[in-house]
Amino acid sequence: MRMTKWIETGSLLLVMATASGYSTAQDTSPDTALAESNRINYKLTPSYYFSSDNNDAVDLNLRGIVGEHTAWVGVYRDKEHLQQSRTGYEYRHDFGLVRPVFSAQLATGGFLGGSVTTEIGNSNFAIVGIGRTNLKDYFNLNFDPNDAITLGFGSRAISKTELSLFHIWDDRLDTKQHVTHAVARYKPNDTERWTADASYKHGLSGSGENVQGYALTVTYDFGDYFARVARDQHANFSAVSQNRLSIGLRF
Repeated sequence: MRMTKWIETGSLLLVMATASGYSTAQDTSPDTALAESNRINYKLTPSYYFSSDNNDAVDLNLRGIVGEHTAWVGVYRDKEHLQQSRTGYEYRHDFGLVRPVFSAQLATGGFLGGSVTTEIGNSNFAIVGIGRTNLKDYFNLNFDPNDAITLGFGSRAISKTELSLFHIWDDRLDTKQHVTHAVARYKPNDTERWTADASYKHGLSGSGENVQGYALTVTYDFGDYFARVARDQHANFSAVSQNRLSIGLRF
């Protein structure tokens, strides 16, 4: 698959940034420690979508994280040769009681979007968010409405466990699309983590048909590797159901 020029440029910048931050393990000077703290950590995620209409798709995403900053590039392509390349940036900051995440996305075809999501609280916290786009076509890879409000709550009060329950609904396009997520994360040790995301959706499809369905996503992390499987009825509020498989590497 051929990515657009700005995707190639973004990847080159990520690689150059990593090279500039590299240092040997034997060097323990303050400058080396600073360089290590600024080193980009990468996450590569190839995915395959098995669709009930046989229009299967592939998605490849490369994410770079350094401190509070995250950037990514990716490309989606299905069997009908529909393709969209994308890039994005996310900034998160911990103010203590308030922990906002600001996100912006660009994609071929003229798409532009952004969102703000905030945790408010300590071990028990509220979740508040809003997202907006310029309404251009976009292959929605988070499988939730983009022009939407998010409200919910979560807890880290249980050792090694994070629980959250939140509701997302379209507040702009009158699609009546609503999605409720229940997410559980459990980390039994320093090298493993299990994540389960169960959701229920209902609302209007692009053709105006009322749809409803369930989805379940399970992710297992082990060291630098992870695998994710998902079953999604009426993916992106379409008539199509999907089974999705992702494998990944952090480096």
